[in-house]
Amino acid sequence: QVQLVESGGGLVQAGGSLRLSCAASGRTFSMYTMAWFRQAPGKEREFVGVIRWTDYYADSVKGRFTISRENAKNTVYLQMNSLKPEDTAVYYCAASPYWPGSYAYNHREQYNYWGQGTQVTVSS
Repeated sequence: QVQLVESGGGLVQAGGSLRLSCAASGRTFSMYTMAWFRQAPGKEREFVGVIRWTDYYADSVKGRFTISRENAKNTVYLQMNSLKPEDTAVYYCAASPYWPGSYAYNHREQYNYWGQGTQVTVSS
């Protein structure tokens, strides 16, 4: 069982930056695929990015967001730069003990464990 706790959300002006953190329990964190998803009001939860041995991103955030992980601290980060109002959402950390594959890493159902989410609001 893995428990995930996100932090670092808040209110920021357009063009600003935020760094989200996701702290995970468990002794095999380094073997987990870790992903970030987000959900805006009235919209479905969407993929943001994923990391295991390398990282992949949604086109909407590519070049602005970066995922990293610090296995010694059981923590994964989402650095968000050049934020836009359309980035406003609740951001969720997710984990899978497997690599979902090149065609499924952006699918919600591939992830067994989820955090409670952290709100990010970008003002214009």
